[in-house]
Amino acid sequence: MDYEDERRAIVEYAKRMYDEKLVSATSGNISIRLPDRSDAFAITPSSERYATMTGARIVIMTIDGELLQCPEDARPSSEWRLHAELYRHKEAIHAVCHTHSPYATAWASLREAIPLVLAEMQPWLGGSVEVAPYAALGTLEVAMNVVNAIGERGACLLANHGVVSVAPNLDLAYVRSCYVEDAAKIIHLARCIGAPYEIAMR
Repeated sequence: MDYEDERRAIVEYAKRMYDEKLVSATSGNISIRLPDRSDAFAITPSSERYATMTGARIVIMTIDGELLQCPEDARPSSEWRLHAELYRHKEAIHAVCHTHSPYATAWASLREAIPLVLAEMQPWLGGSVEVAPYAALGTLEVAMNVVNAIGERGACLLANHGVVSVAPNLDLAYVRSCYVEDAAKIIHLARCIGAPYEIAMR
């Protein structure tokens, strides 16, 4: 299979991420689990600009790191292990977005969870947005830190790095990325005025 639908979707949402300033330059990455192979996924290539990215540049690979379809002059995102371990350990996840949105990444640099303050955080994100402990980028350690931090929620922060959002489909994973950034921004503004009230989990 050529996985044209998956390639097209990744390029579309990668460009949306860039246009919405959830990433800058070549930062961040997106993947989709393949429809016919639970042990493989399509992912954005490393260090390529979203504005000019095409479906032909998308890398197809297994969760063990085997490249199934990859242009000779391309390589998968340096964070491919993060995506692979989420797919390996979480059967319900079929899409992953990793963003560097400014307000949420500012929270990540504080290594502070985004508290459950906004009503929409519970249905869309599953509650507060927890922080995965810091580890070297691209390593199995940081991947497993994300698996553990995200639990059954829709997103987590990566300490000193950014945001990971997950979902059964790419559209929802993307929307969750937007909600994380929105929550981080609103709570920051609220703290400039006073102390926002946290909501108890239902």
